[in-house]
Amino acid sequence: MQVRRDRETLDSLSYSTTKQRCRTNEQNDHGESSMYVVKCQLTEIFGCPAYAHVDNGRLEPRSIKCVFLGYKAGVKGYKLWCPENRKVVISRDVVFDETAMLPTYLLKTLPIKKIKSKNRRVIKPLKKYAEVDLVAYALNVAEDIDANLEPSNYSEAISCEDSEKWMFAMQEEMESLHKNKTWDLVKLPKGKKTIHCKWVFKKKEGTPGVEEPRYKARLVAKCYSQIPGVDFTDVFSPVMKHSSIRALLDIVAMHDLELEQLDVKTVFLHGEFEEDIYMQQSEGFTVSKKEDYICLLKKSLYGLKQSPRQWYKRFDSFMTSHDFKSSSFDSCVYFKKSNDGSFVYLLLYVDDMLIAVKDKGEIRKVKAQLNEEFEMKDLGPAKKLLGMEILRDRKASKLYLIQMGYIEKVLCRFNMQSAKPFSTPLAAYFRLSSALSPQSDDEIKYMSHVPYSNAVGSLIYAMVCSHPDLSYAVSAVSRYMANPGKEHWKAVQWILRYLRGTTDVCIQFGRTEDGVIGYVDADFAGDLDRRRSLTGYVFTIGGCAISWKATLQTTVALSTTEAEYMAITEACKEAIWLKGLFSELNEDLQISTVFCDSQSAIFLTKDQMFHERTKHIDVRYHFVRDITARGDIVVSKISTHGNPANMMTKSLPITKFEHCLNLVDVHC
Repeated sequence: MQVRRDRETLDSLSYSTTKQRCRTNEQNDHGESSMYVVKCQLTEIFGCPAYAHVDNGRLEPRSIKCVFLGYKAGVKGYKLWCPENRKVVISRDVVFDETAMLPTYLLKTLPIKKIKSKNRRVIKPLKKYAEVDLVAYALNVAEDIDANLEPSNYSEAISCEDSEKWMFAMQEEMESLHKNKTWDLVKLPKGKKTIHCKWVFKKKEGTPGVEEPRYKARLVAKCYSQIPGVDFTDVFSPVMKHSSIRALLDIVAMHDLELEQLDVKTVFLHGEFEEDIYMQQSEGFTVSKKEDYICLLKKSLYGLKQSPRQWYKRFDSFMTSHDFKSSSFDSCVYFKKSNDGSFVYLLLYVDDMLIAVKDKGEIRKVKAQLNEEFEMKDLGPAKKLLGMEILRDRKASKLYLIQMGYIEKVLCRFNMQSAKPFSTPLAAYFRLSSALSPQSDDEIKYMSHVPYSNAVGSLIYAMVCSHPDLSYAVSAVSRYMANPGKEHWKAVQWILRYLRGTTDVCIQFGRTEDGVIGYVDADFAGDLDRRRSLTGYVFTIGGCAISWKATLQTTVALSTTEAEYMAITEACKEAIWLKGLFSELNEDLQISTVFCDSQSAIFLTKDQMFHERTKHIDVRYHFVRDITARGDIVVSKISTHGNPANMMTKSLPITKFEHCLNLVDVHC
């Protein structure tokens, strides 16, 4: 008997060997039964042959032969063991053959090596095993097969199969620490306490046939034992805004600048301490005849709460000593004027740097200065930064920002790589609210296995980096991360299906003489729970989107005019920031214009004749009147059809949505 399961059936499967699907009768408005009762017993046999659908081309096989292992928690799919590839795969489209079992030689390909279990014990298969024993063992350890088998501590690292490689990685780390003079060995003073440390291991897979896997070991301090006011004070460390990255890319495209990337090795080891911190010696590397000594830290170490801040302070001090200035609008953006009158730009994001300059010789000079102070890795022309890919066509004076690789990983992570794509980020029929949160124990149990927060977090990063088209949809689903329901999860899956068809969406930068232009819109009382309105804006330079946002307003607006007025205020704040940033970077842009499709809100920015109807509005929203009166910002009318900010505040039909994307140079 063969059983085929489609995606809709998997929606209601519970994770057990025998499952039951039942739809109860419901009545429509006329009192008639609108649903039907369906009951079916699903009894797939563990270990039976299963044929998973694959699409490798018309001339290739349409399925692969596997062993059925069970059901992966939180994922709509069957868990299968592929003897050919010796991997666990997840698939939705599967045909089962429950009348047969696989030959013994195929079952012997199931994983029977020593594999760490969750409670850190080693599970060994039975010496005398039958087919059922192999399947049961595979079910126990299959969750761990998907991940890289990395040691969790020093003891595991020196006793595993790759112990020599892990030991070499630890020795490299210790050499780097000693070279950096990270600590001195001293006797522990009276009244002082030590913090502990541990080894953290990571195996980075290389490209098959091109690059070997890399084994990395880090000595990390256990920061939970640090005492505030004794072991640390301030811990905040800034990072550059993504809008600043896009602003620099726009400048690079406009002036055809060289753009190169650097990486700081062991970045947190460069910071210097302001407190006396004592740490125990690392496991496996205790100095002979000084076993009772401890480490007095002179430089920051991974894991310490103040390490990021101390690194930034050290780097900032170095840059200012070499005539670089830090932007007052983004403290991780540095610039200085070179001898020929051009500017050198440097952006810092923890240990990643972008350098942009007209002359390659100036880049070599900056790199030499950095190498004298820090241990650097030269990555050459910028190609990939923070999960974003940078592509250039210098002949056409074009630069593209894309996240294809990141999005493919996200889709694979949530088993949506084979999903049917949708053409819009969110369907108009979704009416999300907290009323859709789980009400019954069954719903709560179901949603406990759904990776809702992880999926929304992944979508947020895609939206922040290069996908203004996701702003409204991500804003909608992120409001329910505390207690999501099935309908909320369906909305997230819809967004993932939209990404399935738009992995190659990119932002295009090019030469332009246009200034900063903004578009703003509001959705009055769009939040069904608290009746707050939604603010959406997008800013462009030369038609290319560089800054965008979709967020709920902090107070309830009493009219559409008030909601639009509050949205204009938020957009004008962003316009001032962008204009100031570009001015510091030697880009003398024209007066910023903010376009809005509400004539009444525009009137409200120019005079106070509506005092009686607006006296309740918070005074902070009236600052827009001052900046428009000074001429810093111009607020102008635009038709709703020509306002791309519409896609930031509501779901649109495909034709209007694509029109909005074209207005801000977001292309497929």
